[in-house]
Amino acid sequence: MLHLSLDQTKKRPFTKQIYSQIREKILSGELSAGELLPSSRDLSMELHVARNTVLTAYDMLISEGAVYSIAGAGFYVSSDVKPVSQTTLISNQQIASLSDTILTEKIINFDSGLPALDLFPREKWNRAVSHAFLNAPASSLGYDDPQGRPEFRSLLCSYLKKARGISCVPEQIIVTAGAKQGLSLVAKCLLHAGSEVWIENPSNANVFQIFSYHTRNIVPFEVDAQGIRPEIFPKGGKPTLIFTTPSHQFPMGGILPIQRRIELVEFAGKSGAYLLEDDYDSEFVYDVPPSRSIFELDHERVIYVGTFSKVLFPSIRLGYLVVPLHLVPQIRELKRLADHHSNSVYQLALVRFIENGEFDRHIRRMKKEYRKRRDYLLELLPSYFGDKVRVFGTAAGMHLVVEFRDVSFTEKSIGHLLQAGVYIVPVEKHSLIKTQHMHEIILGYAGLPKEEIIQGLDIIKTELSNIGKK
Repeated sequence: MLHLSLDQTKKRPFTKQIYSQIREKILSGELSAGELLPSSRDLSMELHVARNTVLTAYDMLISEGAVYSIAGAGFYVSSDVKPVSQTTLISNQQIASLSDTILTEKIINFDSGLPALDLFPREKWNRAVSHAFLNAPASSLGYDDPQGRPEFRSLLCSYLKKARGISCVPEQIIVTAGAKQGLSLVAKCLLHAGSEVWIENPSNANVFQIFSYHTRNIVPFEVDAQGIRPEIFPKGGKPTLIFTTPSHQFPMGGILPIQRRIELVEFAGKSGAYLLEDDYDSEFVYDVPPSRSIFELDHERVIYVGTFSKVLFPSIRLGYLVVPLHLVPQIRELKRLADHHSNSVYQLALVRFIENGEFDRHIRRMKKEYRKRRDYLLELLPSYFGDKVRVFGTAAGMHLVVEFRDVSFTEKSIGHLLQAGVYIVPVEKHSLIKTQHMHEIILGYAGLPKEEIIQGLDIIKTELSNIGKK
């Protein structure tokens, strides 16, 4: 029997409730082409409604081609209706990124944080994992050090010194299950109901959600083309925490100049605030020299967050914090209480992957490929949209921000695009100051080969044109 649920309290007629629920099941693929629907008599008895109520609902489905009938045989799902991709429904607050939802592979996915998963060297990684597992000390198979394997933390110190100019000791590193857990651990350590957090605007909506579990006092500061602006901070302000993405502002793409970095550090020193530096994709810089971390400017007030999700693959669930030594005991204990430790075998596998040079080779390959995909997208945008668009954040990273002067991206228009086969996130979803960024969308290019970029832009152009006609 087909499961339908009728709300007796709604003013909406039962006929429309039956029609809409069956239609939704067809579009979602829950009811497949050619599948026999319950007879009108059986369904009316099951739902305790008049048979004509069911027949009218079936007639509505037949009239739009979703269902057809065969005399004496019943009602069937039409093959003319193609199921819309089965996407997990999410709330407005959770539409911030792909990590909050699951999409089918048929969707052209312009998510900002998705690397080229099809190009990841699986065989080489598999060899590293196999070697690590076969040669791992017994301790790594049990409940391991909450702070992370010592071999991994030691190697991270060397890597960070070479790649980011960060001088630290293994005791300062806490291995996490990705950047989100790192941010959560810092929030649990430092924040309480009376804490004030200053945050870039726009800024990753997930970060705002993490902080909002601990305090309601979150103050947004609008960024410019270079990032956060310390000169607009209120004099005498006493925030507990200032969140920033100086190497590549998310999502607008600004790279913070050295003078502003110095001003940030000086303000933190005077106000007693901690600076939380999220360095989510600094490996991929194209048109400018790589910037150094602000952690190197102050080891006592800066907390550095890193991740391997963007450079390798998200499901590896490995990230890390570099924290002032006086915060280590509390954050280490919070990590132990959260999940005891991150995957020790993967930590050891990554040690081997880095030591044998595969990590650096993969970054170099991806940097070249992402540059090509970025250039291709930049070349196509004017040919599709002419002078109606303006592009931000081209110098680095894995995404662009595109402003459409004549389009406001609403929940409804984003939904139309998703139904048409394209997943995008509007900048507005990452902004605490509403209507400020309603004309801008994020277009991630790293995970899309050229043919999918073309296909996605075709759909966006068509749907925006259709929306404009309505």
